[in-house]
Amino acid sequence: MRGRHVFMQSLEKHGVRHIFGNPGTTESPLIDSLPEYPGIDYIVALHEGVALGAASFYAQATGRTGVVNLHVAPGLGNALGMLYSALKAGSPMVVTAGQQDTRMRLRDPLLGHDLVAMAAPVTKWSVQAERADELGPLLRRAFKIANDPPAGPVFVALPIDVMEQETSVAAIGPGTLYRATRPDPEGVADVARLLLASRNPVIVAGDDVARAAATDRLVALAERIGAPVWVEGLRAQLAFPAAHAHARGAVPFDAATIRKALDGADLVLLAGGPFFEEVWYAAGDPFPDGAAVVQLEESHARLAFNFAPQAGLVGRMDHLLQAVDDAVAAGADGGYRTAAAHRGAALKAAKEADAAAYRARVEKAWSRMPISMPRALAEIRAGLPADAVVVDESITANIDLARAFDFTRPGDYYSGRGGGIGQGLAGVLGVKLAHPDRPVVAISGDGSAMYSIQALWTAAHHALPIVFVILANREYRVLKHNLDVYRQRFGELANHPYPHMDLTGPALGFVDMARGMGVAGTLVTKPDDVRGAIAQAVASGKPHLVEIAIEGKR
Repeated sequence: MRGRHVFMQSLEKHGVRHIFGNPGTTESPLIDSLPEYPGIDYIVALHEGVALGAASFYAQATGRTGVVNLHVAPGLGNALGMLYSALKAGSPMVVTAGQQDTRMRLRDPLLGHDLVAMAAPVTKWSVQAERADELGPLLRRAFKIANDPPAGPVFVALPIDVMEQETSVAAIGPGTLYRATRPDPEGVADVARLLLASRNPVIVAGDDVARAAATDRLVALAERIGAPVWVEGLRAQLAFPAAHAHARGAVPFDAATIRKALDGADLVLLAGGPFFEEVWYAAGDPFPDGAAVVQLEESHARLAFNFAPQAGLVGRMDHLLQAVDDAVAAGADGGYRTAAAHRGAALKAAKEADAAAYRARVEKAWSRMPISMPRALAEIRAGLPADAVVVDESITANIDLARAFDFTRPGDYYSGRGGGIGQGLAGVLGVKLAHPDRPVVAISGDGSAMYSIQALWTAAHHALPIVFVILANREYRVLKHNLDVYRQRFGELANHPYPHMDLTGPALGFVDMARGMGVAGTLVTKPDDVRGAIAQAVASGKPHLVEIAIEGKR
């Protein structure tokens, strides 16, 4: 058999159902093999970054390994930004790129480059297959490494001659791997002891809680100890129900502001994340003075990497949370249970007060023109079915999105990690493939959308009924806010303009762009029209773009 058959059969043995890609000449062996493997669909994108972003979100939404096919050095280069985001998100992926015939490597062939070196900084492992005999073992290892905690992308370069070589070394399946170790009993007892001694515990939850389907167990622990729950500032999934009385929202992006958010805590429990991803430097660490730190992680690599916890545990997140909750339940006396109940009641009252304050904010902004962000998000929510899945790249509208939607479980919400923009429109393709029976909507800022607008064509080409909502404020609003922060932090003049941060002259026409890629579109400029436009887009059963003209920076 030829190397290309080993490659395709390796994908089959690892349960791969989709390859996301943008083909080129060196990918001819893979493309020419597809008709022989009808169980694997090729999802074609017009840009390599879109293909990689879609695969990353698909991996997040399914738990399966995303597989990507890129085109030599320029194609890999086009995808590196999304590859960085996938690494930050912990998306299990096998990323491939065709490589020129190895017999030409001393001739400096067209499109040739050291692909392994290009991919290495943003992957867990980067390798080139040098002969067909290596493909079976190499791909088995690639899938293993991609899925070992913390999960992430690996890269495999596939020279065209290697794919066409004959080999007797067959594809190798993954076997049944039992990665989850039981939590250390002494460690569980130590964590429980610290929690039982705490009088004001706080939890910060990461994506691994959602990936391990451990949200219910986190809820149970939070309620038992009476702790508020924060989530990471940038998150790929929903780790804690947004409407729960203990939910406090996302932590900020510098140590001092995080410390202020956690103020009063005498114990901070970190569960399943990199903790913390900061944007601005601030002196000190993010924990209140004197607070104990406890960390639960799925990998040794993350445990105590950035901070020194008083106690730390490694294991599968659902096992860790269950074991800690059981130990706290067994050790809690009447006084502790009463104090935890009082903390829970106080959190419920604070949640209700926050909700009332937000309702007042929405009412105040209800009739503003152009459409206010609170009104836009409220109307979008009203126009969507209750079971809609949201892919979020709303950027500065994120706070209003989080208040407008009561996300209750993993699978309701996806977003990008790493801070690179353009992930929403690309990622929603993979999310829709993962959730074919649920309505799926991407909510994106206009600046972000332009990084991966080609995703509209892929949605039309593969008949994916996605609603693309573009919040068009004609500016890079987040950059204006960040420039304000920069000026304040570094003592710069605050009365300067915002150079090169307006998306005008000419204005972007998203409905026209959508039409050119086979997607129907609707432009909304009046707040009363938002709800109906969203509902009609969902009802169409086809990909549809809704551009909403919203207010800019105030």
